[in-house]
Amino acid sequence: MSPITGPGLGLGTWPARRARISPRAPALSDGHRAVDHAELAERVARIAGGLAERGVGRGDRVAWLGVNAVATLETCFAAWRLGAIAVPLNFRLAPAEIGYMLDDCGATLLVHGPDPDDPGTDDLVAATAPRIPVVRGVEDLARGPARDDAGAGLDDPAVLLYTSGTTGRPKAAVLTHGNLTWNTVNQLAHVDVCSDERTLCISPLFHCVGLSQVTLPTLFKGGSVELVARFDPVAVLDRIARARITSFAAVPTMLQMLCESPAWERTDLSSLRTVVYGGSPVQERVARAWLERGVALQQGYGMTEASPGVHMATREGTAAHPPTSVGVPHFFTDVAVERDGELVPLDEEPGELLVRGPHVSPGYWNRPAETAASRRGEWFRTGDVLRAGDDGWAFAVDRVKDMIISGGENVYPAEVEAVAVTHPDIADCAVVGVPDQRWGEVGAAYVQLRPGADLDADAVRALLAGHLARYKVPKYVRFVEELPRNASGKVRRVDLRAAAAAGEEVS
Repeated sequence: MSPITGPGLGLGTWPARRARISPRAPALSDGHRAVDHAELAERVARIAGGLAERGVGRGDRVAWLGVNAVATLETCFAAWRLGAIAVPLNFRLAPAEIGYMLDDCGATLLVHGPDPDDPGTDDLVAATAPRIPVVRGVEDLARGPARDDAGAGLDDPAVLLYTSGTTGRPKAAVLTHGNLTWNTVNQLAHVDVCSDERTLCISPLFHCVGLSQVTLPTLFKGGSVELVARFDPVAVLDRIARARITSFAAVPTMLQMLCESPAWERTDLSSLRTVVYGGSPVQERVARAWLERGVALQQGYGMTEASPGVHMATREGTAAHPPTSVGVPHFFTDVAVERDGELVPLDEEPGELLVRGPHVSPGYWNRPAETAASRRGEWFRTGDVLRAGDDGWAFAVDRVKDMIISGGENVYPAEVEAVAVTHPDIADCAVVGVPDQRWGEVGAAYVQLRPGADLDADAVRALLAGHLARYKVPKYVRFVEELPRNASGKVRRVDLRAAAAAGEEVS
């Protein structure tokens, strides 16, 4: 069993006298069921027995399909108890996509949670999983004999997390028990998680943030995690106030939706101690709205392959730095950029970030070529362009693959997008590169207006031209009702590139 779950789950090797977790303190809840730490330990042992009776053993892959629920984590922990590998799947995918992932990982068993709010989950399972045994829910598994297996070592795989698959087929990043453990240590060194923590997990557990940045550090310290099946701004704000939530993690879109909710002004946020976010910089007006309510947002930067933490703003330093800064590296994390074939410290000149540390994935599941391509010796190539100020606080400039080279000049879409959203009528913007006979590439801006706003393409270009070099202003502007996003809230630029290259409704 991974040491991060600790003695409170009865799954580690640490002596009970060293435990700081109160057995009867709340551990997990999801609106339908709640367990304390002692109950969680007992159920995990029995569910592990139920999995073993169905043939699951060390190294086997146990897939989970369903919304955030207590049963999600019970299934993962039980698989780890047996030395098996958990594979949480994105329930928002199409049947063919789920089927591909089940085949790709070679799952031994699929466990799915009956979602009271979405009976269609059963239909999805029926369409995707006739290839392997399927268990509906964990209650039958929980009737199994308790297992006290030693579990797995730090170098053994713990979980396979499929990347968002914005290009090509999704691939599964392998995270070991050691990766998860060291990410937890990094998170606890950076954020003061306490034993009285009441964390709201609104990020899906098939995503690294929900699992590694929220749930595991909180359980490690003996706190409680309230799992949210689906994000609804009004319901989340109500829960923060009623349950006196102390922390949560989100993507910028969620933070914007929360502060623009009609319930925002009347919601008591005084219990919040920590709100972290990542995925992209938050709009300045959104950060300011939270700060005016007494909540300083801490931006983090990472990726699934790093379990996921790499950089994070500190609570003390947030006020003195722009909200666009991703802060400083985590304690047990090394970062560098490659320049002229040499690795050099991250500085003011933008460059692709390389990362190493005990939290970095050993590679992709059954993808040796892609694993090798992502490495420079012991360093992982992030594919992200970062720069840092004199004090070491870093800024994520853009993705290497998203950079547009127009007439020999580098154009970073994130820079253009940051200017666009300063206009009060623009809710969001995404810029992608499209082929151009004269310049090689030019920008195409996809603009999402606020309800009732009236803005034309020339006005958008005029705004950008007032702040940016001429070559950075997109040649094309298209207005959309909503930007396409994946399950983690990131814009699906591959969809926008395809639409722009095809000339679909680009003005």
